[in-house]
Amino acid sequence: MSALKQRQSSRIKQRRARIAQRLVVQVEWQTAFLPALMTPLVKRAAALAWLGEGKASVNVSLVSAEQSQALNHEWRDKDKPTNILSFPFELPEGWEEKRPFLGDLIVCVPVVQSEAESQQKALQVHMAHLIVHGMLHLQGYDHEQEDAAQEMEQLETHLLAQLGINDPYMIVE
Repeated sequence: MSALKQRQSSRIKQRRARIAQRLVVQVEWQTAFLPALMTPLVKRAAALAWLGEGKASVNVSLVSAEQSQALNHEWRDKDKPTNILSFPFELPEGWEEKRPFLGDLIVCVPVVQSEAESQQKALQVHMAHLIVHGMLHLQGYDHEQEDAAQEMEQLETHLLAQLGINDPYMIVE
């Protein structure tokens, strides 16, 4: 390997390490699919999607279709499972925060697997996209209005491109 390539490789590794140190991802699961879903790529995607200053943490829960459906019904009035739910954390008044806790991401494993399969995407690539999407929701982004949706999609696409992932919104025929 040339000296230039070694320096570039070293810089990339150092940058990835700095990004990864910015976000603590706590994973809870009631499924055996953890290794296939929470890969290093997915964890880097989560860390990259933290747009704030300093360090932060987020909880990721991997759940069944039944659990997702119950939460989606309770919080969004939609009686069906969904791929990801985001629950931003709001610090109680008067509390001091040493490391921002962003909130909870609830990922429905069967829905994510089904979507990845139907979209002909690698499971970890689809999971990385959904984690980025959820992380942006935790930071106040939404897609309720057309202009906000465009902004959020562009940011997702930009962040995923840094991980070598193609635009998830591009329709491939």
